[in-house]
Amino acid sequence: MKKLFFILGCGVILLSCKESKEAVVTPEKPVYIDVTSLEGDGNKVLPKYMETITETELREMLFVYAGDEMEGRNTGDPGQKKAAEYLRTYYKENNISSGTPDDNYYQKVPKEFFRKNSGLNDSENVLAFIKGSEKPEEVLVISAHLDHVGIDSKGNVYNGADDDGSGTIALLEIAEAFKQAIEDGYPPKRSILFLHVTGEEKGLYGSKYYTENPVYPLENTIANLNIDMIGRNDFEHPDDNDYVYLIGSDKLSTDLHNISSAINMKYFNMNLDYRYNAENEPNRFYYRSDHYNFAKHNVPIIFYFNGVHEDYHKISDTPDKINYPLYQRRVKLVFATAWELVNREERPVVDKAVPKP
Repeated sequence: MKKLFFILGCGVILLSCKESKEAVVTPEKPVYIDVTSLEGDGNKVLPKYMETITETELREMLFVYAGDEMEGRNTGDPGQKKAAEYLRTYYKENNISSGTPDDNYYQKVPKEFFRKNSGLNDSENVLAFIKGSEKPEEVLVISAHLDHVGIDSKGNVYNGADDDGSGTIALLEIAEAFKQAIEDGYPPKRSILFLHVTGEEKGLYGSKYYTENPVYPLENTIANLNIDMIGRNDFEHPDDNDYVYLIGSDKLSTDLHNISSAINMKYFNMNLDYRYNAENEPNRFYYRSDHYNFAKHNVPIIFYFNGVHEDYHKISDTPDKINYPLYQRRVKLVFATAWELVNREERPVVDKAVPKP
């Protein structure tokens, strides 16, 4: 997740490790939503495919992706290139198609797109795509950022296991679950884009580039489910092993919020904490991850987040500290929500659109 700086007088305050102690602000209670995807059959088989998301696979892949070999995945550096190739290889080996026109899975983000004098090299988003069986032109985007902050001057590797190795590997497991469902005769009705964006830590650049140069029209993008840090417990929930923060679910679409809540109530009954969804929330997390670039274009979003912990943006954010049972539960929640969105009859209605300038 991108750090956020505020200028107050002559000082600079960094909002990073400790979170706001604001009271929980819950969005309007959802109306009853009947989650009956795939004409009812989907609800019968969905639990089967949720079970393909395992702690073992999450752990194995995260230890590789957030290992020292990836050199902290700094945008445009060799380690980040290794990470991108790891993702591309995974999709190829699992016969999940490229999401780019040239079929190479990479959307190049040229160095000129980054902030002037940033010193960054060319980078790339990684895109994989599953085509819908009935409404292929409508696309659900599931996103996570593939980069982190690299290596410091002393040679310490910032592995970024939670930030955002956890989100990145979640996308791989979700893609694999959908692929298995397709092989069993349950293809999604709508298409799914698995979008791994670069440059998030530098200023949400990869998602900005994609939304300004979309491979699939934004007007046909039904929602963005963005995953950024879902592997740990935060300061506010040290002993709660069944929670996740949801941010933005009701900002643009009442439908999306209601669908999300209904899926949770039907299959999980997790503690959905909305405190960071409040207007004027001082940490401003709604503006600090890649979903925001979709929201600016009136694409409804949900941001899944575990909150900030003591290892945030430190060399100690390593894969051995991930709470794997909780991580697995959160990935399943995102998968089940995605399943419903791509299979229900109507796409979420945008009823709270951001005014265009």
